Amino acid sequence: MRRDLEPSAIFTAYRNGLLEPDCAVGRGAVRFCASDAFQDEGGFLRILIVGATGLIGSTLAARLAAEGYEIAGVARRPTPTFHPMTWASIDVAQATDPGAWAPCLNDVDAVVNCAGTLQDTPSDSTEGVHVLGIAALYEACSRAGVRRVIHFSAIGAERSATAFSSSKLRGEQELQARDLQWTVLRPSVVIGRSAYGGSALIRGLAALPVLPVMPDTAEIQPIHLDDVVETVVKLLRPDAPSCQVLELVGPNRCGFDDLVGMFRRWLRRPAAYSLRLPQWAAGALYRAGDAAAALGWKPPIRTTAQSEMRFGATGDASAWQRAMSIAARPIEQELAREPASVQERWFARMYLLKPLIFGVFGAFWIVTGLISLGPGWEIGAGYVREGGLGPTMAAAATVAGALADIVIGAAILYRPTARYGLYAAFLISIAYAVIGTILVPRLWIDPLGPMLKIWPIIVLNLAALAILDDR
Repeated sequence: MRRDLEPSAIFTAYRNGLLEPDCAVGRGAVRFCASDAFQDEGGFLRILIVGATGLIGSTLAARLAAEGYEIAGVARRPTPTFHPMTWASIDVAQATDPGAWAPCLNDVDAVVNCAGTLQDTPSDSTEGVHVLGIAALYEACSRAGVRRVIHFSAIGAERSATAFSSSKLRGEQELQARDLQWTVLRPSVVIGRSAYGGSALIRGLAALPVLPVMPDTAEIQPIHLDDVVETVVKLLRPDAPSCQVLELVGPNRCGFDDLVGMFRRWLRRPAAYSLRLPQWAAGALYRAGDAAAALGWKPPIRTTAQSEMRFGATGDASAWQRAMSIAARPIEQELAREPASVQERWFARMYLLKPLIFGVFGAFWIVTGLISLGPGWEIGAGYVREGGLGPTMAAAATVAGALADIVIGAAILYRPTARYGLYAAFLISIAYAVIGTILVPRLWIDPLGPMLKIWPIIVLNLAALAILDDR
């Protein structure tokens, strides 16, 4: 679309009556005639991106904002961005009434739905996110006259192998049932400079001393993130085709372990021994991922991923490439184009350490509290009595400290409260250092170093805070 003004300037001028529409192209997307010096061919100016904090959504928002579009983002927990955009805080799974979406669609010309969740958990619902919430959104689009809708599904959705893929398919059907200019995109494993979910896991596995090989994984056709974003940009043109389902897959098929090995070379790691995990070990890892998800974390290793990977992630790119005139770029070629930086190598090495840090740190606080209430009772209460408190006060202080430790540990392990648990752990560690110095100063020269060990704990606490965010 040729522009003499940025879309935001065109949109503002049109609203202020400074430009006259020549003809309508969708809602709010018009051809303007302002003089011989200015003509515009029309296009979508304000885009609503649902799931704008995810891997695809955030990258797409940045690309469109750089090209001058006005961006409105929807996310459960909006985050600051470098580029200007407006935000609405909405839990898609809970927004099952079209009226909940209506305020988001004011002056919107097109909607891109990037929202998704891998598996049902206490805080996530595949039915809510992939079917009920977006059905309400698309009904709201019909009522508001927002005709152009781009919907991200998943490769293999038609198999309905899991609750994830079956709900993705029903979400597609909710959109296709409406009289809209819709396009359904089914991407394979998406690889880009940014990393989240499966793409982040691949980097973490590539940094291990050995290359783990998971059993029962079929071939995949990874697609580069830039190709995905470029597809959406082209679909936002007024003359773009619609009412189509496109599979977005890369040009090359490979095994999951081959892709991990590719990233290992990109990270400049030496060749490593491949360890094929037995079925029971892999199953234990997937179930551990389910347990972490029950605590509010979002690990990519879960039983849904296990089931989906048995079928692989391959497809037919011909319809996509014909419609969009895009030649998918090979992942290995793109990795070679941008060598891994020290930041990427740090991230890869820290990725699988993160669950260990939070698991061990949370367990440390809980076990400390349980020991204080159990076999270590006399030692703990004895320290307090040594500081001058009577038996009753010493017992009360010991119980209070133990319970505080248990609560802090539980808060760290539970993702929604992890940040608060880490703040509390930091403060109580400082408090223990100060109170211990006042009541029992000799602990500073104790050979086992109980007071000295507080400071490494504080540093680990700060490290956990630094790596808490996923995106």
